[in-house]
Amino acid sequence: MKIGCFALIQPFTPLSTQFELIKQLGVDYADLTDNHDGASLGREFGFAATASLDGHPAAIKSMVAEAGITLTSVCAHANLLDPTSPERYGTVQIVKAIQLAHFLGVTQVITTEGDPKTDFGHQLTESERIFTIREKLQEPISWAKELGIELLIEPHGIVTDTVPTMSKLLDALGHEDVVGINLDTGNSWLGGGDPLEFVKTFGPRIRHVHWKDMGEEWLPQRGRIFGCGMGTLALGEGIVGIDAIVTELKSVGFDGPTTLEIAGEEAVRRSIDYLQARI
Repeated sequence: MKIGCFALIQPFTPLSTQFELIKQLGVDYADLTDNHDGASLGREFGFAATASLDGHPAAIKSMVAEAGITLTSVCAHANLLDPTSPERYGTVQIVKAIQLAHFLGVTQVITTEGDPKTDFGHQLTESERIFTIREKLQEPISWAKELGIELLIEPHGIVTDTVPTMSKLLDALGHEDVVGINLDTGNSWLGGGDPLEFVKTFGPRIRHVHWKDMGEEWLPQRGRIFGCGMGTLALGEGIVGIDAIVTELKSVGFDGPTTLEIAGEEAVRRSIDYLQARI
């Protein structure tokens, strides 16, 4: 089991600095976290840790090599429930992320449906939600199959946060050889699901893990909020039950990449120690 880190350790610093900080924490693996189409003012002037999906992959390869780390995935978290729009991260950006991953030599791209922001998205029935996600992921799945990329679905929305609706979505998407799961321990718990049940149910379809623990202050929001960017506690200090999840992952033979999605360098360090003692 590989321990990696989210490339958003220190705010208002460029991507190269994030990679350097990850290495300084004693971590050898990372996600390529934030990305965008075209140009970005924040990236251009060095205060946003984001990569252009339209940029030359050599620039990212150079940063990774200089820091001495290995990328395990490209994140392509999307809005798949609202209507398609040029302003929304969706099918086009996921395809570009898959192409970028291919040129970087990375074999995993992680996506999800996200939260709807429009009345249209909020008023969808369950079957309509699954259909619109399925429709928007058909071309990405085709590209992933062609380029040898695993397209992993993360719990980060009303469909993906619980086992029953994630199961329906996976059945609708098909292509089990291409489509897998990135288990986010905090997101699935926060959305009203059970990350331990995810492991017991999906087993080998889980091919990446995003680690987050959650504090008791989140209990009133559980089942009402679908996904959060980063946890604020070190692993094992919250109420998600990380110990049991690690044990179950080992029992189903999971030995893939994982990523710490935790804010604060000290909390990240404690989480690294926590995981290293258990894997």
